[in-house]
Amino acid sequence: MSTEISTQRASTGLALQSFDDAFRFAKMVAASEFAPKDFRNKPESCLLAIQHGAEIGLSPMQSLQNIACINGRPAIWGDAALALCLASQVCDGIHETIEGDGDNMTAVCKTSRKGKDANVVARFSVADAKKAGLWGKAGPWSQYPKRMLQLRARGFALRDAFPDVLKGLVTAEEAQDYSQPEQPREPVVVRPKFDTPPQSTTETVVPLKPKVKHEPKLTRAEAGRLAIGSAPTIEACEALRTKLDTYHDAAEISDDEFTELTKLLMGRVEILMSEPQEVTQ
Repeated sequence: MSTEISTQRASTGLALQSFDDAFRFAKMVAASEFAPKDFRNKPESCLLAIQHGAEIGLSPMQSLQNIACINGRPAIWGDAALALCLASQVCDGIHETIEGDGDNMTAVCKTSRKGKDANVVARFSVADAKKAGLWGKAGPWSQYPKRMLQLRARGFALRDAFPDVLKGLVTAEEAQDYSQPEQPREPVVVRPKFDTPPQSTTETVVPLKPKVKHEPKLTRAEAGRLAIGSAPTIEACEALRTKLDTYHDAAEISDDEFTELTKLLMGRVEILMSEPQEVTQ
């Protein structure tokens, strides 16, 4: 498969002969400060802009500066579109004027094409801008209204007179004025905060059960402390010592707890031994 990229050799500037050449160039530009903001660190977007521009006769750098992607659609800035049409062999002249003042202003673009008797004339007035919701809109329409009227009339005229030159590209200024279609949203299902029980003609009263208070369960260590403190005899202490060994071997009490409980048990034995013993008659 051929790797040649669809380009027209410019009279000056870099000529890219293959896809690999174009992609290497796109990667270099994307990593540089010469890349427009929307193309910065996006070599794939740079490559597609170069290809779009090459198909209408722009050099690689001209393509990057004059091809834009707006709302997912490639577009060309109005000054570059005018330059391409004026440089085309089929163009016999382009004339732009502004008629009237204030709310009566109208931008007029008159184009003529070789071999065609009729001229193509496009008009865009303040009334047209108001109808489209553009007049007074924040941004260029508020800062440069006369220029925006001129660019809109130019875009219509050039696309009508020279569609073969622009290859269907719309002007970027016009594309920016179109709102991006909203993506359909999933319907929101509103559910009641609490489930409503079905209505019944006969009400049944269900008695509430009293809450049972559960005492917290003692751990082996806590139960051992209580048992040691109340052990009545030395024999009972010896039985507790056997239980402690069993709990420790089963890992039901930790080493520290086993040591603590053993000391408590020995202390309890000493107390019992110091007490006077009952003499059985």
